[in-house]
Amino acid sequence: MKYNVIVLAAGQGKRMNVGKNKQFIELLNEPLIIHTLKNFIDDNWCQNIYLVINPNEQKQMKDLIVSYQWQDQITFVHGGRERQESGYQGLLAISEENQDMIVMIHDGARPFVEESHLHELAHAAKENNAALLAVPVTDTIKRKNGDKIETLDRSTLWAAQTPQAFSYSLIKKAHEQAIASEYLGTDDVSLVEALGKPVDIIHGTYQNVKLTTPEDIMRAEMILERQEGK
Repeated sequence: MKYNVIVLAAGQGKRMNVGKNKQFIELLNEPLIIHTLKNFIDDNWCQNIYLVINPNEQKQMKDLIVSYQWQDQITFVHGGRERQESGYQGLLAISEENQDMIVMIHDGARPFVEESHLHELAHAAKENNAALLAVPVTDTIKRKNGDKIETLDRSTLWAAQTPQAFSYSLIKKAHEQAIASEYLGTDDVSLVEALGKPVDIIHGTYQNVKLTTPEDIMRAEMILERQEGK
């Protein structure tokens, strides 16, 4: 099976508080975005990588990719002001001859996705048009409305991750409907939900974390050191 992937790397990650795009933060001497891209470079199911970047960082990102000799495997796309706009620009960059393949959308700040889960996602999206990685919520979740606090049923709650995988026609339609209705979702699956379409959940791992804060960087380096020690 074959798929395309859109990797979103245009955000500035202000919560990381490092004064630069967190994609360039080094984890064990390699930038975060390199760790993320390796998962797709090494997967022979992945046919095309569309890396969505901040236009102001184009030279820096291209120089980095050239240093790994990946320039023939990666297409650069200019992102927008919001994550959703960046995802849509990635979709528009996919050529017509590649639109029959499943397309995955992935956060550049999630470097630990497993190849087996990529393949499960591809199969699920091929079968049912939409699928995402997620893990069951382990904490007790409270919902606060004014002075009222309610405990939610944890058994029904999942923490969404990426990649999220779709048929090209479905996710493009979902994005275009969101644009038309001025709806800003929290992820790409939420746009498909707005169409009333079903989405499969593939059980992921708690290791597939998104690096958002300085504490996440410390955790990521521990995971990498453990992997290298295998």
